[in-house]
Amino acid sequence: MFDVTQFSRDADKVLEVVGGDMATVKTGRAKPSLVENVSVEAYGTRMKLMELATISAPDTTMIMINPWDKGNLAAIERGIASAGLNINPVVESDHIRIVIPPLTQERRQEMVKLVKQKLESGKQMVRDVRLKYKKMIDDQKGKPGVSEDNISADLETLQKKMDEYVAKLEKVVQEKETELMQM
Repeated sequence: MFDVTQFSRDADKVLEVVGGDMATVKTGRAKPSLVENVSVEAYGTRMKLMELATISAPDTTMIMINPWDKGNLAAIERGIASAGLNINPVVESDHIRIVIPPLTQERRQEMVKLVKQKLESGKQMVRDVRLKYKKMIDDQKGKPGVSEDNISADLETLQKKMDEYVAKLEKVVQEKETELMQM
């Protein structure tokens, strides 16, 4: 039979991925989440910036990065500069400062398009999860103790859960769009 909790776990993973993607979309406001997952070469391996430093946003236009080991300042600067975020880190004595410029209206509209693309990608991931479970339900046809009514009920439950998760994705994206379009 259809395992609703397992479907929910798989769909929640998709929500986490899309939520993480949304966190990296620049809104013109300084947020630690913009850089916390930047990959930095330190101690002979690749590490996330949040594993190497304290990241804060003292105001809406600036991100401050205070490495725990000041020897990593240059590596952190290189990691941020090469992350493709179109931001310029400035190294000061014992910390890094990043000033986030305000977005132009044109750039905001580009970001909204990007957010919508991420929504479509998220919807496709949820559809893939649904397809996996639909196949599992369809494989139950003809097995002893499984009626057509059971299969129909499972398919209906699956579709309801699918619609629920698509609505959650759309809500996350709508919130990001609203945030982007606020000046």
